[in-house]
This record gives sequence, C-alpha cells and structure tokens, in this order.
Amino acid sequence: MSDERDQRRRAPGAFDLPGTATGQAERRAESDPASGETRLPRSFAAIDRIALDPEDAIDADRRNDDEPEIETRRGFSFGKLLLGSLSVLFSLAIGLAVDAVVRDLFQRNEWLGWTALALAGVALVAAFGIVIRETIGVMRLGAVDRERQRTLAAYRADSLPEARLAVSTLETLLSDRPETARGRAEIASLKDEVIDGADLIALAETHMLGPLDLKARALVLASAKRVSVVTAVSPKAIVDVAYVVFENIKLIRKMSELYGARPGALGLVKLTRDVLAHLAVTGSIAVGDSLVQEVIGHGLAARLSQRLGEGIVNGLLTARVGLAAMDLCRPMPFLRAKRPRIGAILSELTASSGAETRRTP
Repeated sequence: MSDERDQRRRAPGAFDLPGTATGQAERRAESDPASGETRLPRSFAAIDRIALDPEDAIDADRRNDDEPEIETRRGFSFGKLLLGSLSVLFSLAIGLAVDAVVRDLFQRNEWLGWTALALAGVALVAAFGIVIRETIGVMRLGAVDRERQRTLAAYRADSLPEARLAVSTLETLLSDRPETARGRAEIASLKDEVIDGADLIALAETHMLGPLDLKARALVLASAKRVSVVTAVSPKAIVDVAYVVFENIKLIRKMSELYGARPGALGLVKLTRDVLAHLAVTGSIAVGDSLVQEVIGHGLAARLSQRLGEGIVNGLLTARVGLAAMDLCRPMPFLRAKRPRIGAILSELTASSGAETRRTP
C-alpha cells in the first residue's frame, strides 16, 4: 500500500510565466558551468531612485535635544523709566551740591576752592572709569551669550566656516585663562585637519572647556558644602538666609569669571536676574516634592539630624544655582560633554555630611 501511495504522489512541477524566458535561461547558465556561457552583470534600471543618507547622518544620534530657550519680553517698562528718571535727578542734585560747595570754598579762601575743584575733577574721572568698566562687563556678558548662540547654530548646521569663526571667538574669550592654554594649542594644531564643523566644535568643547568644567563643578560642590555646614551650625535663621544669599552671589561671580565674562556690579545684577529666571523656567528653585524625595531617597531622614538635613537642602539649592549659572556663563552649550548632575552633588554632600556626623561625638 505504501508503494502505491508513493507512486500516486504527484511530483512537483514548474510553470512558465510570460516574460520569464530570459530569467530561466540565466538560471540555467548559472546552474550549468560547463556550458561556457557567462551571465552579464545586472544594472539598476533607475539609479536616480537610490536615496543616500546625508554625510552627517552618523552624527545625528550624538546630538542632544534642543535646549529650552528662555523667552525674554522686551518693551516699555515703567520700572526702567522710574530708575532712569531718579538717576538723572540724583546726578543733577549731586552736581548742584558740588557746585555750591566749590563756590562757597572760593568765597572763603581761593586755595580751598581750587582744592575742591581738583577733587571734584578726580571724582568725575573715577565715575567715568566706573561707567566704562561696567559697560565693558555688560558687553562681555553679551559676547558670551552671542558666542553660545553662534556655536550652537554652527554645530547644528555642521558648517566648517561658521565653526572656525566660533572657535576663534572662543579662543579670544578664554585667552587669559591659563587652564585653556594646552587646549588652545591642540585646537590650533588640529584646526586645518578637521573637515566637519560639528567635530571641530566638539574638539573645542573637550580641549578648551573641559578643564574649566571640572573647575566649575568643584566650585559648585565647595559652595554647596559651605552652605550646608553653616546652615547646620548657625543659631539663627537670619544668619542662614544672609549667608546663603552671600554664597550664591559669590558663586555666580566666580562662575562668570571662570568662563571669561568678568562682569561688574551691574553685570552681576543682570546675570543674577538671568539665573533666577532660568531657575524659574526650569522649575528648580522651589523646594517641592522632588527635592524632598531626593533627600529622603538617600536615607538622610534616618541618618541625619534636622539641622543637618536643612543644611543639605540649602546646599542643594546652592548647587542648583551654581549649575544654572554654569549654563548661562558657559560660552558653549553642552553638546557632547555631560552636564554635571545634581544627583552626583547630592551623593557627595551626603558622604561629607555623614563623615561630619561620625566625627561628632
């Protein structure tokens, strides 16, 4: 029965479809090498349909997402009008008072009048010097902001001429920083060999801003530790608030000087306002549930006292201010370098606070 069943099985057959004679002949030629016929190589009928990836597609996964931009409203402000009017009025009042003093001294004694006039001239020259210094400081802050925008645009466009211009401007801004001397020399030796704008900017970020980023992180961590210690040992809340404000302003100034901004008093006020605006936009200034969860997640509630826990919280707020100042003072956004994380700073604060607790009897 099995033999009959096998004989009844139909052998597989092949069907010839219209227009496949050429393909069958080619297959026969390929399967029969003894025939001596060689198959011609095939070609694409429509080469224009082949889509090639752009040359910079390999770098697409290495680029970070767009950073949130802070929208600034520009327009008429009654506060600025009030400050300007009061400044002019105050200047006129000082001028009239000095004029009255000089006239009165001339009436009393001539040499007293000339002395007062000379002192007024020296004060005027000093005032002009202060105005020039503050103007230069504000202009340097603007230059850092423009350099950050120019670098980001050149990196996104992967334009070599724009990247070279951005790197040259960055070298000028950081020319007085000894930490960047080696990096500037390496960039100068590699500038003509790099053909991609994004790679040139990435090299500049690594070699020139890398040492400054390490120092900036050390500044943030040191300020956070000082704030946490002072808050833990201070007897009055007003002392905590005063020292936190002082340390934050000091940290913002040091951060701006580190990255080449060097603002004056007015520039520092403007930078502090921008830092607070940046914190408000990113939602990092409020002591909310997220910050409390970060602290409790590291076991501080079970291991530290209440005062020491408050010190850790204030230290974290100082660290957030420092990181925001780092974002605004850095002449290049974080492109391929890693931005310092608040979690790492929290871990080091926890470790240092635990060591202080163990040393305390």
